[in-house]
Amino acid sequence: MENSYVLPGQEYSRDTSYIESRITRDGADGWPVEPGRYRLVVARACPWANRTIIVRRLLGLEDSISLALCGPTHDMRSWTFDLDEGEHDPVLGIHWLAEAYYRRVPGYRKGITVPAIVDVPTGAVVTNDFARMTLAFSSEWQEHHREGAPDLYPEALREEMDAVMKRVYTEVNNGVYRCGFAGSQDAYDDAYERLFTALDWLEDRLATRRYLMGETITEADVRLFTTLVRFDPVYHGHFKCNRNKLIEMPALWAYARDLFTTPGFGDTVDFAQIKSHYYEVHTDLNPSGIVPGGPDLSGWLEPHGREALGGRPWGDGTPPPAPRTEELVPQDATPLPGGVASA
Repeated sequence: MENSYVLPGQEYSRDTSYIESRITRDGADGWPVEPGRYRLVVARACPWANRTIIVRRLLGLEDSISLALCGPTHDMRSWTFDLDEGEHDPVLGIHWLAEAYYRRVPGYRKGITVPAIVDVPTGAVVTNDFARMTLAFSSEWQEHHREGAPDLYPEALREEMDAVMKRVYTEVNNGVYRCGFAGSQDAYDDAYERLFTALDWLEDRLATRRYLMGETITEADVRLFTTLVRFDPVYHGHFKCNRNKLIEMPALWAYARDLFTTPGFGDTVDFAQIKSHYYEVHTDLNPSGIVPGGPDLSGWLEPHGREALGGRPWGDGTPPPAPRTEELVPQDATPLPGGVASA
């Protein structure tokens, strides 16, 4: 569910007021780092949730933070656990994610969004601040990272990286929504121009470097990837981001395929759920609820040639192991054999 609003004749605006409590080593907000205590609630359809799935996997936090999967669609009330037996999350015991929000804030009136981290003992949402969530996985949960976990937020790169991630967020991650939910032609034209100006900048940046920050994968790549992987299946048509497709931008398309076939990225992507969510939930944009048959996804497995740019994807670390059986994407939802990305 989008924590956002559109006023007639105006541009799309995302409400960025979240439950901002933090889970920290020292427990300063009352929520200490404690393996096994918290449950990460996501929907594979959602790009903001997808980034948390990727980072959790890359850092090896599966034993420390459990994963709950909502279905791809929802109504105005809430995301639901309709993929689970009895349509209730087996750990939290709830059908509506809203129930966990109400346990934290009775009568909670803002969007019931994913990702959300829930405190299992109380059943209450701790935070739904997706932007800070993954950075906290890198910093506050460091003692529980797997051996060989990459440094996704290198201190030496943070100043430049923060600027890059800010532009990626405002112009690309959120830019596609500003196009899709524009309330007027002028608002759409402005969003469209800003989006493709940023994509052209990224095309140039990635023509000479393998990853956004240079030689290794960082949080910045995770944040860009989740929009790129949805671009042709959803944003190009559904959100009218149609100057060109991703497959028509050589550097970005090769970069996206490089990440897609990197463990932890493509093996978290469920194209079937992505398309179901956008085309079925956004009835204002697609009143019929018809989900299109295309595009052809086989191109995601074509050789990308990005190895020629060099780089060390994991820095001084190692790739994550294969995803757990219970967290595998269904085989018919991704072009990757068995739903598992190649090394």
